[in-house]
Amino acid sequence: MNLLKEIIEPVLKIKENIDLLNMYDLSKLTEKELEECELIYNESIKAIKDHEVTIFLGKEYDSKDAIFEIHAGAGGTESQDWAQMLLRMYLKYFNKKNFKYEIVDEQIGEDAGIKSVTCIVKGNYAYGYLKSEKGVHRLVRLSPFDSNNRRHTSFAAVDVIPEFDDNIDIELKDSDIKVDVYRSSGPGGQGVNTTDSAVRITHIKTGIVVTCQNGRSQIKNKETALKVLKSKLYEIEQKKQKELISKQKANNSGIEFGSQIRSYVMHPYSMVKDHRTNYETSNVSKVLDGDIDEFIYNYLRKVN
Repeated sequence: MNLLKEIIEPVLKIKENIDLLNMYDLSKLTEKELEECELIYNESIKAIKDHEVTIFLGKEYDSKDAIFEIHAGAGGTESQDWAQMLLRMYLKYFNKKNFKYEIVDEQIGEDAGIKSVTCIVKGNYAYGYLKSEKGVHRLVRLSPFDSNNRRHTSFAAVDVIPEFDDNIDIELKDSDIKVDVYRSSGPGGQGVNTTDSAVRITHIKTGIVVTCQNGRSQIKNKETALKVLKSKLYEIEQKKQKELISKQKANNSGIEFGSQIRSYVMHPYSMVKDHRTNYETSNVSKVLDGDIDEFIYNYLRKVN
């Protein structure tokens, strides 16, 4: 119901505004009425632009929730701090979009930042919007960790897959997986760091490793980890089927460092540029505060 409302209500509002404008005889309007018409017109143009993106969210899994991961690249503290900055940016974006999210695993860096983080993001078209962020993100800045204040380049990778339903046809036998339990690391409340509640599941055939340590319950953590693992295995099966149909490489192929999708330059000039669409802005701080809609919209327009 909420998904359908998000599609229908903006259209009804635009239609209502058009009907209002049609009621006016522009040649006989007072100055105040002209101002009201201009406000209605501008509101309609903005609503059309904002709603246009939903036209591009009709792919098979676009309406699903997303499993969203960030991994720091090589470079130790520099890249781990950049991964933390990216996490902050995306959490602000999730809040702006009214997406609900749960951090199910977070590996804290030794000195600063994070090594990796996994979130489950829930909301209308969560995967459809976030799939554009999959790839390598590059940061250029004067390092706060360099005593000589030199310029450094850091990389972090974002991976996004749809969260599939519990009833997906992936059979996992006990012999297919290895389950380890251990004590949670990093910050946590009472009970989180005092019991062996964290769960690590390794899929023996593919080598995929999934961890979950956010909850106090080992059972709940295992259930969440299995759900993430099944979604990853399901995506692999989908890729295999696509490869049988077409020899062309899928857009959502494995993440490879060195082929960044977006650069965030803070020195010697300010610019964020998406290398797939060539859309750019000089307001780096605004982007890092979660204002990434235009990057996502431009990507969706390009691939559709």
